[in-house]
Amino acid sequence: MGGSQGRAPNYSFFLDILASTRVNPPMNITHVSEVGAHDGAVVTLRGWLAGRRSSGKLLFLQVRDGTGTIQCTLFRPSVPPAVFEEAGHLPQESSLMVTGRVQADDRAPGGYEIQVEEVIVVGPSEEYPITPKEHGTAFLLDRRHLWLRSSRQHAILRIRASVVRACRRYFDDRNFTLLDAPIFTPASCEGTTTLFPVDYFGDRIFLTQSGQLYMEAGAMAFGKVYCLGPTFRAEKSKTRRHLTEFWMIEPEVAYLDLEGDMDLAEDFIVTVVAQVLEERRAEIELLGRDVAALEKVQKPFPRLTYGEAIEALRDAGREHRWGDDFGGDEETILADLHDRPVMIHRYPAACKAFYMKADPEDSRLALCVDVLAPEGYGEIIGGGQREDDLEILQRKIQEHDLPTEPFEWYLDLRRYGTVPHAGFGMGIERMVAWLCGIHHVRETIPFPRMLERTTP
Repeated sequence: MGGSQGRAPNYSFFLDILASTRVNPPMNITHVSEVGAHDGAVVTLRGWLAGRRSSGKLLFLQVRDGTGTIQCTLFRPSVPPAVFEEAGHLPQESSLMVTGRVQADDRAPGGYEIQVEEVIVVGPSEEYPITPKEHGTAFLLDRRHLWLRSSRQHAILRIRASVVRACRRYFDDRNFTLLDAPIFTPASCEGTTTLFPVDYFGDRIFLTQSGQLYMEAGAMAFGKVYCLGPTFRAEKSKTRRHLTEFWMIEPEVAYLDLEGDMDLAEDFIVTVVAQVLEERRAEIELLGRDVAALEKVQKPFPRLTYGEAIEALRDAGREHRWGDDFGGDEETILADLHDRPVMIHRYPAACKAFYMKADPEDSRLALCVDVLAPEGYGEIIGGGQREDDLEILQRKIQEHDLPTEPFEWYLDLRRYGTVPHAGFGMGIERMVAWLCGIHHVRETIPFPRMLERTTP
């Protein structure tokens, strides 16, 4: 057994092992997720010690390698005494290589365990700060770089990875072109009060609030495009739905109206939820999520106009003034009336962004839509049809007191071959929070940035 607590790990020895496995592999190196294919064979796992317990002549090591966790059993008479003794005192999160025989065992988590023949300690751990006892959220967030190693965080972030994969697959399979929007932008997209200013070689620019305006340019070039990337909002909010840095996926389509945009958003959500359920059902169940609630996410979604939503709120006993946007409480009431996402469309133009096209049947309204997730998770998609008339867009920019010069390139899209077009943005973190059934979006991103947190 190489390496031990209190002395430097034998990295030169370990590097020799790595080199030998590349040239002429003497070990059958595998991953926890693949041990079932090696039943009865001797394999080597490379990972970290998640926990241990002993029972007389037996020592049980829980070893994780990023693909899963497996029980590795040491039988005192079967290994050298020094190996058994040192393994019994290894601190949690020590990195190690375990060699042993794979054995099917219905009592073991995952159905298999490793009968250990050899243990090599790569890097012994100091006393690990995160223990099985309850820790406060602030304590865990301060140690987010270590908290990521827990089974709960593994499940959430694997679900996040599947959400991103399903989103990209959806648009790629439908001939959308992926375009990357810039992070540094000269102008506001979602209002000037939530911009993060940046000194750019003496010029004042901003971190992007959305890639939408650039996707509109892309739609005029490619027809159907999307971007996926980080966005930034300087919102002084401490609610469970808000981060200052989050990720959005934003499709934009030429020759698309609001009705087509709603159809696209609906089909997109249904498809993504189905694919995540197929890939990550085990992780969703590990989190204690009600899978049946997600299985109800099927077309068609209820569609309410803003006016109909006002009436629904009044019927539920909540008065709301016409013209005001909906807050979290109103969104929760409306969403709780349904067992699947609900679409609220045609909000008052005054509470939406300058680029929204007015409803030709009622100029007070914008051709926009918000998709509200059930169970209190709020808006997961916001989108609509864009204003495609040059003169109207110029007037709206002035009415919103925005500088014209930074938008000249955006106005060019209306000067040179304007067409009706629409799109939407979906926040990855809110989508993941809903699918996981977790209270706060801070656990849905590896390293959350919030009003009072920029570390680790």
